[in-house]
Amino acid sequence: MEVMPSRPQVQIIDSPIPSPNDDQVLIRVVVSGCNPKDWKLPGMMPDTPPLNQGDDIAGIVEKVGSRVWEFKPGDRVAAFHEMLTPHGSWAEYAVAWQHTTFHIPKETSFEEAAALPLAAMTAALGLFSRLGLPEPWVKAVSDEERQNTPLVIYGASSAVGYYALQLAKRSNIHPLICIAGRAGGERIAPLLDQNKGDVLIDYREGEQAVVEGIKKALNGRPLLHALDAVSEKGTPEHLAQVLSQPVKKGDKELRAKATFVLFGKMGVPDFVDQSTTLVGSVHQDEKDFGYVWYRYMARGLQEGWFKAQRTEVLPGGLASVQEGLERLKDGKASAVKYVYRIQETEGVERSEE
Repeated sequence: MEVMPSRPQVQIIDSPIPSPNDDQVLIRVVVSGCNPKDWKLPGMMPDTPPLNQGDDIAGIVEKVGSRVWEFKPGDRVAAFHEMLTPHGSWAEYAVAWQHTTFHIPKETSFEEAAALPLAAMTAALGLFSRLGLPEPWVKAVSDEERQNTPLVIYGASSAVGYYALQLAKRSNIHPLICIAGRAGGERIAPLLDQNKGDVLIDYREGEQAVVEGIKKALNGRPLLHALDAVSEKGTPEHLAQVLSQPVKKGDKELRAKATFVLFGKMGVPDFVDQSTTLVGSVHQDEKDFGYVWYRYMARGLQEGWFKAQRTEVLPGGLASVQEGLERLKDGKASAVKYVYRIQETEGVERSEE
């Protein structure tokens, strides 16, 4: 499966089954996910040859490299394929590095698993690597301090925002100030704890209502942490009005941090430490982070405190990748993750899962 660079244009081609290297896993893909970057990157890199852009893998281990020790053929797994490399997830077989592959519980469907790898890791990186919030297992930070750490999640009903909300809750971060649209009442509100100051703000009420809603939720406290899972259409400008000046704490100066999912200068004040959350870092200098967090998420799936974003299966398998890209480009995905069942592709041999 290749995506042409000029626009979301897909071509299905026959390719040989890839072989994993010593540290990789070959996975028979049962379900693959789709992400906004899948249509954005080809347009941003028009000179790059067509490439299989699929990075969310859910399936069954077919073969493992000589240094792979956690997985064996037949295991049910999900994995994050390394972006912009061959053998992505829009295929019958895909390759992933062992450190970004993780077991999925028997209670987790392949459709649910395919909604996780890229977006969930983006959320974890944003919260705990870019914003520096305390991870759930860190004992040096008290519950009192965690529950007095306001966090804005802009785009809380997006895939990244939905996972960020769950992970922040797991780390007992409050109040959670969640900004979402029409899906917020159904998907986000039930996850919030009003007793800890959590609130849901509807961005459809306009900029002034969003800004005033954030200020009211802060109740005089400084806002030092914001994760913007939208990062366009005015969201950075809204945050610029509420992020706090540096705060003195003993002999330390605490600076506000905001992380975004898109490149570029976002227009927040210079006193705010701005970063971009790039999920590809778990294939580069944050391999350990990716290794630990994927396994922790798998535990969360098994224990029930971590759940996948709502999915919609587009019929026809790989033949529907084109439709998925166009829907994402046109902004039609609202609180939903598009996924493809590979065996629904015409010409693909059916097999037992």
